[in-house]
Parts: sequence; structure tokens; C-alpha cells
Amino acid sequence: MRPRPHLGLSFLLAGLALGCEGPGVEPLSVLTDPSDPCWQQTAPAAFRVIVETSRGTFEMEVHREWAPIGADRFYNLVRTGYFDDSRFSRVREGFIVQFGIAGEPAVSQTWRNQQLIDDPVVESNTEGTFAYAMTGPDTRTTQIYISLANNSRLDEQGFAPLGRVSRGMQVVKSLYSGYDEEAGGGMRAAKQDPVFEGGNWWLDANFPKLDRLLTARVVR
Repeated sequence: MRPRPHLGLSFLLAGLALGCEGPGVEPLSVLTDPSDPCWQQTAPAAFRVIVETSRGTFEMEVHREWAPIGADRFYNLVRTGYFDDSRFSRVREGFIVQFGIAGEPAVSQTWRNQQLIDDPVVESNTEGTFAYAMTGPDTRTTQIYISLANNSRLDEQGFAPLGRVSRGMQVVKSLYSGYDEEAGGGMRAAKQDPVFEGGNWWLDANFPKLDRLLTARVVR
């Protein structure tokens, strides 16, 4: 069955060009153009991101010196509204919460192969830290995981944390985990094609209990 259009696309198409520093979501023309100057901003040395979810709000604190390449990408993804109206599609109790596939397929497929070179691992993957998911060296794109426990064993695999959850970790731990790996799994499981092709519509139809990432905003 062909995925039906969802409200995310209509909302993006109706978005006003607010500029790279404006609030809210950038128009689809920006979100589907990785060469746009909006994506070239350098992140502050430290910044906070407020994430509003269907379970409540939590705060992510980024330290650019931990992983400057990853921090710059994350900063620009948040600023442009890339994460808004998406799903926490991989939640493994006692391990990680993962998000970062845009709800609109036109956007997520644009960024699926926009890979970053690796940052050296400076900080350990302890509880509350977050880093990019990846399939191997230099394959980071947009998917972020938050460690729900001490995952320091990931350090030697090259997963470089760029910050930690500074407030609301109880909200992160409460996100629905009943589907485990079934709602697309991780990048290495090679089961994410339906998520990229069908976006929110496919996830909501097949995994309706997934929690939602409503908005993510940089706090100045």
C-alpha cells in the first residue's frame, strides 16, 4: 500500500522562510538541501537543547570540545527544526533511546547518506551521554542515541559523546520501550528502509505506541 501524505509535509511546505537564526521550522527547500548556508553554522562552545516529547521535557547539554564535528551538525539539525515531529523509533530498556530519522521522508532520505568524518572519543559513553549512531568509521549522519546505562564499552568502537542529558533523564527513561528493535532497529540492523520511505505515517500505523519528539530548540 502506498504511504499517504501526512501533516508534516503540508506544514513544512507552508513554512515561512524565517532565516537561519529564526525560530521554528525551516521550509522544505532548506531541509532538503544540505548545501544551503543554514547548515554551515559553527556551534557555540556549549549550548543547551530543550526537547519536548509526548512524555514530558528534557534538556540536552552539548560541549563542542567533546566532538566538534558532531556538535556542529547537531546544532544545525536542531536550529532548522529537523527533529521536530519525529519519533523515538528505537528504545531498548537499560541500553539506549534513539531518534533522528525525520518524520517527513523527503527530509530523512536527503540526510540518510550525508555522512560525517569521525570525532575522536574524548568522553565516555556513561549514563545520560548522547552520541551519533553509526555503522562503522565515518558513517555518522543524523541519528542520536542517549545512553540509559553505563555503555562505556562503546568507547572503543568509536562512538564519541557530544554531550549529556542535564535535566529530565527520568523522562528519557520513561519513553515507550515495548517495541525494542522491531520499529526499524538500529542502523546496523539494516531494517530502517520502511522508516525512511514511510516516515511518521508508517511508524504511527505499525507502532502506534512510540513516543513523539514534538520540538527541539536551542536555548541561548
